[in-house]
Amino acid sequence: MNEKIRIALNEQINAELYSSYLYLSMASFFKRLNLEGFARWLEVQAMEELTHAMKFFNFINERGGKVDLTSIDGPPTSWDSPLSASEAVYKHEVKVTGLIYNLVNIATEEKDHATSNFLQWFITEQVEEETSAEAIVQKLKLIGGEGGGLYLLDQELAQRVFTPPPGTTILAGAAKGGA
Repeated sequence: MNEKIRIALNEQINAELYSSYLYLSMASFFKRLNLEGFARWLEVQAMEELTHAMKFFNFINERGGKVDLTSIDGPPTSWDSPLSASEAVYKHEVKVTGLIYNLVNIATEEKDHATSNFLQWFITEQVEEETSAEAIVQKLKLIGGEGGGLYLLDQELAQRVFTPPPGTTILAGAAKGGA
């Protein structure tokens, strides 16, 4: 595996793990506000980010690269309101999209077609991530972020269920009966 790509992919593992930490922190924030649906939505989001990290982890290993896990910065633990927390989710997803685009640029520069192909899934995923985060922000703005509308949005968000992407597992070998 090209060293420049290996380093960049390792940095992305860290970014995905940070995203998972951030969303768990936000879930805790919403639990303190008794907004269990928002918390559930973010718990699922945290699991998705962990799955993304594992996709990078497995890809590096499959390509014969070395995974270098580094420390993960602690995320913020509170926000001014449900709207400000939701806006932070959207801004974070936009940032992650930029990181993915940068990886695609590196893979293109290095003529690493396998990595470029691997990253196409993430480009599609980020469109979905940004769209769903922005929809929550827009709904919060529409309802004014409180009262009955907030309750109904919380109920809607509580319906989210974690569904790993086809062919992915959090633990390598889990699909093969391993532990």
